[in-house]
Amino acid sequence: MNQKATAAPHQLHREVGLDDNRAVDMYKCMLLARKFDERCHLLQRAGKINFHVSGIGQETAQVAAAFALDTGKDYFLPYYRDYGFMLGVGMTTRELMLSAFAKAEDPNSGGRQMPGHFGSKRLRVLTGSSPVTTQVPHAVGAALASKMRGEGAVSFVTFGEGSSNQGDFHEGANFAGVQKLPVIMMCENNQYAISVPIAKQLAGKVSDRALGYGFPGLRVDGNDALEMFRAVNEARQRGVSGEGPTLIEAMMYRLSPHSTSDNDLAYRTKEEVDANWEKDGLPRYKQYLVEAGLWSEEQEEEYVKEIAQELKEATEYADKAPYPRAEDTLLHVYAGDGDGGDN
Repeated sequence: MNQKATAAPHQLHREVGLDDNRAVDMYKCMLLARKFDERCHLLQRAGKINFHVSGIGQETAQVAAAFALDTGKDYFLPYYRDYGFMLGVGMTTRELMLSAFAKAEDPNSGGRQMPGHFGSKRLRVLTGSSPVTTQVPHAVGAALASKMRGEGAVSFVTFGEGSSNQGDFHEGANFAGVQKLPVIMMCENNQYAISVPIAKQLAGKVSDRALGYGFPGLRVDGNDALEMFRAVNEARQRGVSGEGPTLIEAMMYRLSPHSTSDNDLAYRTKEEVDANWEKDGLPRYKQYLVEAGLWSEEQEEEYVKEIAQELKEATEYADKAPYPRAEDTLLHVYAGDGDGGDN
């Protein structure tokens, strides 16, 4: 399934199914996600927003996965670092900023959830919650419903390697394997469950756990954009053709602290973090595009300016937008209590 590419080095994007424009768009989305993340960190430090959970270092895998899925058919259950994924499936920077500022227009929860807890009827994103891994059985349920309806869709769910130790993951995987459901489970293995390093979490590979439930599991370099796209694309084809689930373990590194409340140097060294910056997937994919003649430093400079303006406008809009009313706390709690908007 995860065969090495045989095309010419600068044609690998075409071999995996990306035309030139789409390959560039994928990079632009990754860069936008990185800049959005950096802006949120600054906003939190400036006291403009209360909290931020960063996804820096994980954008390559997230965006590549989003580009390999069908945003008009599939169902998505991202976890709380998946800003890149959400941008990839169509959420805007304004919408993400409204969530960061906890404003009433936030399409995820109307400003009532923590940032990074996504949900959008428009984008086919099932609402997430704070307890980790609860999204896995929900994704399996969505896949079952889709299979029963004959929709030709998959459900796609992400989680961290620490979450793969929870019972929710195992129960979901077992049911999905028995029923041969069209679900893709992608573990974003970023090496740390908050402050617990992988050596104290796992004695083996997350991907090997799929074998016990009767479906394929594979480990992929999460910093390799094209291999990530290939893996998710092939997993989707398996799902829609009736071959059942796939577990993908995307190997990466959380370059930022766990959250803006975390002092990561209390449990890891600066030298370790710096060494992993050298493996960052964004400059790696950028270099591929430059060598393929699809991107240049001039285009990069111009696009960074565009991003800065987009984020400035999104930030200003979200900052000025109204907060939810106190009585909005009761919206969407009981049947018939809301207007059935995007939540």
